[in-house]
Amino acid sequence: MNLFRFCSGLKVLGYFMILLVFAVVAVSYYAVVVNTWWPILIESSHGALSALACLIISLFHFLLIMLLWSYFTVVFTDPGSVPEHFRREIGTESLEAGTSTDQAAFGSLGYCPKCRNVKPPRCHHCSVCQRCVLKMDHHCVWIVNCVGARNYKFFLLFLLYTFLETMLDVVVLLPSFIKFFSQAIKHSSSPGKLASLVLAFVLNLAFVLSLLCFVVMHLSLLSSNTTSVEVHEKNGDVRWKYDLGKKKNFEQVFGKKKAFWLLPLYSKDDLHSITSLQGLEFPTRSDIDP
Repeated sequence: MNLFRFCSGLKVLGYFMILLVFAVVAVSYYAVVVNTWWPILIESSHGALSALACLIISLFHFLLIMLLWSYFTVVFTDPGSVPEHFRREIGTESLEAGTSTDQAAFGSLGYCPKCRNVKPPRCHHCSVCQRCVLKMDHHCVWIVNCVGARNYKFFLLFLLYTFLETMLDVVVLLPSFIKFFSQAIKHSSSPGKLASLVLAFVLNLAFVLSLLCFVVMHLSLLSSNTTSVEVHEKNGDVRWKYDLGKKKNFEQVFGKKKAFWLLPLYSKDDLHSITSLQGLEFPTRSDIDP
């Protein structure tokens, strides 16, 4: 019995996670904007506090738009699959059991025994999607999609904007959260408002703490031009062959056009000139070192 077939059931969990994302956004919006800062904004008597409320609400909406834009982009962007000109049937008798590559037989290409196809460098098989993914990083249940060569930038931006948005929510809700206990004792606020405030604060705090770990981890991977899968393939202290230096490593994912770095988009020039964005060819240190 092939247990990996049951991994496809994670797709069902993924759709639930999408609903959870929208639920957290809705609760946060109600607590931050509707309950807390919008009433302050519309009351002109607050003066400077109203200006602060305007700033917070504007920043909240900006980060929310960038978050959702990045989220939908990474959800609906294919991470990249092996194109037809790489696909050919090869007898498996020449392959060693349990291995996915044979350099003597296939040169720089690998071989996937599950798909029975040749695959480009840095390509790995996803047991959830049941296919090989170009420069696969991992399968993410939050986006019901794999993270690979063609949507890794969008995933990183989704992490970044989600972290900034949840951090903002925690900071602006903290004063109200501190007042929660006194209001609960005095019954000076409605139970619905108090419940939404506590729920939003706790959820956002949990996301901030967990996302901080993911952001730090992926920044480390980005700086060395490594994927989550490749961490286990690197040979000890030997420098990773795809590590081109921090600047070039960054450009391999985000492109060279600075105007597009913080947007879930690529310029046509970058898509045409940077081969790694297509997920088929990757420059190595030997290509740039004299």
